Amino acid sequence: MTTRRQIQVTETSQVQFTEVNAETAGQRLDNFLLRLLKGCPKSRVYRMIRKGEVRINRKRAKPDSRLAEGDLVRIPPVRLAEREEPPSPSQGLRRLLEQGILHEDEHFLVVNKPAGLAVHGGSGVRLGMIEALRQMHARWSALELVHRLDRDTSGCMVLSKNTQFLREINKQFKEKSVTKIYLALVQGAWPDSLRQVEAKLQKNQLESGERMVRVDETGEAGKPALTRFRVVERFGGLATLVEAVPVTGRTHQIRVHCRHGGHPILGDTKYGNRSGEPVQGIRRLCLHATALEFRFPPGASPQRFQAALDADFEAILKLLRKQKNIA
Repeated sequence: MTTRRQIQVTETSQVQFTEVNAETAGQRLDNFLLRLLKGCPKSRVYRMIRKGEVRINRKRAKPDSRLAEGDLVRIPPVRLAEREEPPSPSQGLRRLLEQGILHEDEHFLVVNKPAGLAVHGGSGVRLGMIEALRQMHARWSALELVHRLDRDTSGCMVLSKNTQFLREINKQFKEKSVTKIYLALVQGAWPDSLRQVEAKLQKNQLESGERMVRVDETGEAGKPALTRFRVVERFGGLATLVEAVPVTGRTHQIRVHCRHGGHPILGDTKYGNRSGEPVQGIRRLCLHATALEFRFPPGASPQRFQAALDADFEAILKLLRKQKNIA
């Protein structure tokens, strides 16, 4: 494995240009900046990307733009506040993450992320999954996020151990050759005929600063988004367990598409309908990344990794089956 080389950026009133090295090639621009500009608020990082203050090879870029070795990244003047090191993970969190390891080899790690754990720190979160894992073992100190799950979503995540894997898996995500399968417990009776939802999605920011994703009814400003669905289990008219396969990878895509289809995900405080939920007291979003499939090395047979539902999700299903039988 290549030795990690730390890049230091100090407060300056001048524009800086940073060349991407082999160790950081393949990263998303936002992840690159968040690690490079430690102490810079996350909101500031995304704002300067959006405004074009950050550029790659003198061209505007997006937060999910992938960096290549030799790219020249323009960084505007920033004020870097003192930032504390992330706290050490508790014994309970260490144990939970250890138990969630689904696969490990010299190139990557696959973990069953617990619901309620952010994938990385920031925006009031001092310790995310990636920071905790990096502290747990020396061999995990160079882990990099490949993709993301919402804080309240559980399930399969793959993390990279080296540049070789990071470049290849990023390529597969871009080509949409990585298969991601979710289980979603939705309100009401999902119709068998509703096998896909194709609706453009648009990000909006409320006055409170909270970001929401909405279906673009005009079809002019949103980005194309497609999710395929299949009914797995019915609980009378109370709820339905569906399999959801996102063909595109938009923010909150499955959650918004379920709501758009008339059946919001149970426990979804952002896009759901709490008053109409059939199970009271749900404390988690009932969305789970159950399987992930990709090829590595290139040309090899597909590798499939599956993550079991946690005890909380299983308990909700058990209660619904009981209610269905009583009814």
